[in-house]
Parts: sequence; structure tokens; C-alpha cells
Amino acid sequence: MSEEVMGGLKEVDGIEVTTLMDNYVDVLLRNSPGVMRPPLAIGGSIPTDTMLAEHGLSLLVSVTGGEKTHSILLDCGYSKVGVPHNVGMLGIDLGQLEAIVLSHGHMDHTGALYPIVESLGRSIPVVLHPDAFLAQRYFGLEDGRKLAFPQTLVRQDMERSGIEVIERRNPSLVAEGTIAVTGEIERVTDFEKGLPNALVEVNGTLEQDNILDDQSLVIKLRGKGLVVISGCAHAGIVNTMLYAQKITGINTVHAVLGGFHLQGPAFEPIIEKTIAEFKNIKPEMSIPMHCTGWKAIKRFSEEFPSSFALNSVGTRISF
Repeated sequence: MSEEVMGGLKEVDGIEVTTLMDNYVDVLLRNSPGVMRPPLAIGGSIPTDTMLAEHGLSLLVSVTGGEKTHSILLDCGYSKVGVPHNVGMLGIDLGQLEAIVLSHGHMDHTGALYPIVESLGRSIPVVLHPDAFLAQRYFGLEDGRKLAFPQTLVRQDMERSGIEVIERRNPSLVAEGTIAVTGEIERVTDFEKGLPNALVEVNGTLEQDNILDDQSLVIKLRGKGLVVISGCAHAGIVNTMLYAQKITGINTVHAVLGGFHLQGPAFEPIIEKTIAEFKNIKPEMSIPMHCTGWKAIKRFSEEFPSSFALNSVGTRISF
């Protein structure tokens, strides 16, 4: 696992991102250029079972360069059953996975990690920021209550499950240098402040949790520029794009997809500022997912009608 990114990220000829889990599923969505929906029927019959949606994210990311294809998994959804169920429904073989990248340590991105690794029947690297192991984390409520996050990542449990734990704070490369993992993202915008009610216990004292373990993927698409794939973008989706530009030395962002975290009263006030920055960066495709929230997704669809796509479980996006 290389830690060099600037100048070391290889160009790829094609990218395919398949949504194994998202907050939304709609079997009636239609195909559009570059966006393929799973078939409603197989062999002329509508199945008796369906794909599952949950408040979580899991993306199968495959890149092709020359005659080689590399596949990794970004995040593992919320529940233990959702992603494995959808993998079966979609007829996907995860046997070629080279690594799993965890965008951060929250339960809605780690839930099916162990069942997925068990299904592989072999060891696999899992790339994460060291703070993904932080415990105890809390979600603070307005009435003063603190809701404890479940600790789904325990180093000993991971190692016993056949996981090779790869901790990185800095940018690094996976999949033979074709995919960059940002590591800890610089926060330079004046409006992306993180999750204000996130707390973490440090030496018996509660502190603001800046969720420094938030990280994303960056891929260099030949002749097009960068494709940025976020988990929740707790560092801010604009910060994430700016950092991707910085660590690669490439200014053109061809596409950005994943969770933009613009849902709820703390984030809805920055939707318009985020959209303004998107207009400055000018990605040719914007696909908000997961924690982006309905209000923000609606605004993206209105402001970027030609570059927006509504995501759904089972959607396959090709660049």
C-alpha cells in the first residue's frame, strides 16, 4: 500500500461504481447515459424478493486501465444483512476485491464488514484512518442527552476475522496505484464546520469530535480529470474536492459522488454555499447519496439538471 500520491496516481481508462447500499431504492428508475439501473425482471419474471435500502452506504468501485481491472469496496452499509443481501440480488461476485476502504468509523459505513470478509474466505486489507477506532463517540441531542455510537471497529476482532488493518493519516494509493485514498482531509472553507453535535470521550472528558477519520477516494480518469467518491464528507464535500485537487495536482473534477452530508438544521443553511462552490469547480457529473438529504438533493437536481443523477440501490454508474 503506497503512501505516495502526488504524481503517482495512475490514469485509468474507465470507472464503474455500483451502489450496494444507499438510503433509497427505486426499481422503476430508468437508465440514462452512464447510469444503468438493475432490471425489474429476470428472464421475464419479476422476482419475489427485492433489494434493501438503509441509512448507510456501500459502493463497489472498479477501474480499468489497459487490460487490467481493479476492484475495491468503499464502506459496508449499516446492518449486517443489507449489503450481503443486495450483493446476492444483483448477482455480484466480490471475490476479486483487492481492498476495502472505510470512509470513517461510524456504524452506517461499517455494519457488514465482518460478513463481507467472511464471505471472501481469505484475508483482505482494510484501509482506514487511525481515528476510526475512537471510542467512545456520542451524538449530542438538544435536550442534553448523549447517544452512544456503537463501536463496530475493534482491532482484535478485525484481525481475527482475517483483516489486514492498514492505518493511514496521509494520502495513499491502493489497487496498484489506480485509486487514491485521501486520508485526513484539510478543512479550508469557511462554511463547512463538521458535525456540531458529535462528541468523543478523551481521557474521561467529552470533547468535540471533528471526525478526522473522514476520507474519500480519488481516481484520475484519462482525458477527463478527477472522479471524487465520498462516504459522508464530514470534512465537507467542497473541502474534499479541493483536497483531491491539491494531492493530485489536477484541477479538473469530472465527477463527484457519495454522501455530501447536507441534511438537517445544522447543514441545510450551507446548501446554497455548497452549490455556489460546485459552480466554481464545475464537475460534469454530480451524484449525491446517503446523508445528503432530500432538500439538498432537490436543489442539486434543479441547479445541475444535465449533470445530476438520482442514485438508488443497484445503480451502476460508468465513466
